Amino acid sequence: MSVATRNGISVDAPVAPPRVVRQRRVRPGLLGLAVLLIALGGLGAAFAVTSVRSTGTYLAVARQVEVGQQLSAGDLVAVRVSGGQGLRPVPTSRLKEVVGLRAAVRLTPGTLLTAAQLTDAPLLGPGQQQVALGLKPSRVPARTLHPGDKVLLISTPDRNANAGGAASGGGTRFEATVIDTAAPENDDVVVYVALAVRDVPAVVVLAADDRIALVLTEAA
Repeated sequence: MSVATRNGISVDAPVAPPRVVRQRRVRPGLLGLAVLLIALGGLGAAFAVTSVRSTGTYLAVARQVEVGQQLSAGDLVAVRVSGGQGLRPVPTSRLKEVVGLRAAVRLTPGTLLTAAQLTDAPLLGPGQQQVALGLKPSRVPARTLHPGDKVLLISTPDRNANAGGAASGGGTRFEATVIDTAAPENDDVVVYVALAVRDVPAVVVLAADDRIALVLTEAA
C-alpha cells in the first residue's frame, strides 16, 4: 500500500493490481487443420511435378484400321498424354517404325496405339496364294467382311452340266482367309482371299463359272 499526501495530510491510496496478460489458447482443431493443409499442399506440388515429368507425346489412332491392313501416316495422330501408368503407348518418335506394319487387331479411332496391336507378319501364310473373287451380293454375308475373317468357299451346283437334268457338282468346300474387299461399280463384291496353293486352280475355275458362295465362319 502506498501513501499519498494531500494538503500535508497523509492518506491511504489504493494500489493498482498487477496486469495479468492472458495467454492465447490454441485450439487443437485449428492446429490439426493447418497441418493437414500443409501436407496436402506438399502432396499437390509433388503430384504436379510428377505429372509434368510423365507427360509425353504418343501415337493415337486417327481412323479405323481393319485387321491385316497396313498402317499409313494418315491413320495416326500425335497426342499429349499425362501419366498413363500401366499403358505402353508408342511414342511419336517411332512413327517411321510403325508405318507399314499391319494391324493385329482392329484399331479404333481415339485410342492410343500400342506395340501389341501391330505385327509384321504377312497375311499370306506358308503355302498360300491370293485369289480375287467377284461375287454377287447374295453370295456373301450381309455383314461387311474384314481382313482376317475366316471363311468357307463353297461350290454351287453346275446348272449347265446336264441340260434338262438335275444340277450336279456342288458342295465342295475350301477354307480361306479374307485379305481385303472392294465394291466395284457393278455392285459385285470383290473379295481377296488367301488360299492353300492346292485349292487355287479349282477355286479359279469355279469363280469363272460363277459357282462360288462365301460363308463367314470366324470373325477377326
